Amino acid sequence: MGNSKSGAVSKEILEDLKLNTKFSETEIVQWYENFKKQCPTGRISKEEFQTIYSKFFPESDANTYAQHVFRSFDTNDDGTLDFKEYIIALHMTSTGKTTRKLEWAFSLFDVDKNGYITKSEVSEICTAIFKLIPKEEMEKLPEDENTAQKRADKLWNYFDKGDNDRIAEGEFIQGVLDNDDALRLIQYSPLK
Repeated sequence: MGNSKSGAVSKEILEDLKLNTKFSETEIVQWYENFKKQCPTGRISKEEFQTIYSKFFPESDANTYAQHVFRSFDTNDDGTLDFKEYIIALHMTSTGKTTRKLEWAFSLFDVDKNGYITKSEVSEICTAIFKLIPKEEMEKLPEDENTAQKRADKLWNYFDKGDNDRIAEGEFIQGVLDNDDALRLIQYSPLK
């Protein structure tokens, strides 16, 4: 990349992203050029993120889920995502290693960012995930998962916790790794 001209991704960020994502240098540079076109300020707001995210779910209401995804990646709590936060979000939600993805999933479910997940937080995120499911797919869901609350209850029950208990990150990750059904319940994968 030679000397870094203004408007180019910094060597520091480029090296960090190459190390921590599956993206190549060429891909990161292309992502950066597109990001700068879309977000000339170098930051993306929650509203802009929701608009982009909604394009991935044209048949659904992705706004609530997008807000939670945004919150989980806005690591400095400034109400915007910079390029690095944005690329890490893309990586984690698309192709990250399972344990890293589960660390991210934990932060998604930890709505109040206190280091624990409660049953009400599970319900809140399951409700947001449920809004991603198109109507025609909802009809095909099993009886014990055909509402957001049933899905939240089923997921919570895998952790063998009472309604007022809470789950720590390690416990969450291990519980999901140990149960394919729990892994399926914490996400939405469109029917093929």
